[in-house]
Amino acid sequence: MSMITGDWLDVLNGEFTKPYYKELYKFVKNEYNTKVVFPPADDIFNAFHLTPLKDVKVVILGQDPYHDDKQAHGLCFSVQPGTKIPPSLVNIYKELHDDLGCRIPNNGYLVKWADQGVLLLNTVLTVRAHEAFSHRNMGWETFTDAVISALNKEDRPIVFMLWGAPAGAKASMLDNPKHLVLKAMHPSPLSAYKGFFGCKHFSKCNEFLVSNNLTPIDWQIEDI
Repeated sequence: MSMITGDWLDVLNGEFTKPYYKELYKFVKNEYNTKVVFPPADDIFNAFHLTPLKDVKVVILGQDPYHDDKQAHGLCFSVQPGTKIPPSLVNIYKELHDDLGCRIPNNGYLVKWADQGVLLLNTVLTVRAHEAFSHRNMGWETFTDAVISALNKEDRPIVFMLWGAPAGAKASMLDNPKHLVLKAMHPSPLSAYKGFFGCKHFSKCNEFLVSNNLTPIDWQIEDI
């Protein structure tokens, strides 16, 4: 797998020498050698490569990567160009349309968000093909908790969007009064109508950023 570099390395370097990470590395390496695993190995840490720590303004927390072909590329909820938009992202786009009037695009490629400081982080960073949650409880959660802890310590305003129970459980780690923590149901078709639709997280996020003299996020994804 490709290594984390830049300012993320400064705060996460200690994780790589811990026993749990050494076991996780061995497990993940064996999975890639013996199974089909997503995302491609070089894309595992794309969220960190595309959104340096110093640039993070918003965190969207997902669960684990998409597990079908040509979907996952290291950003939660995002899929590669040319791939059908998954149901959860369809619902995210619907909420964006209702909340901010964004036009629904023809693709699910969310790199534009990452480039603006939206960290698109999953709690688990790899998955076996066609087996959701297959890499859960193997160590990734400990690693991504370290990421969340590092973000919580940042002495500047950051918006955290926590969708669904696993993401919502991370709220207890976020005790920095400078941050805004938004919680809602997951955008999955199974739960979107139970509290994701109408949450208005995107407008709330931008209002908070503007109130802190930060540039709001342009959430509109263009057609490809």
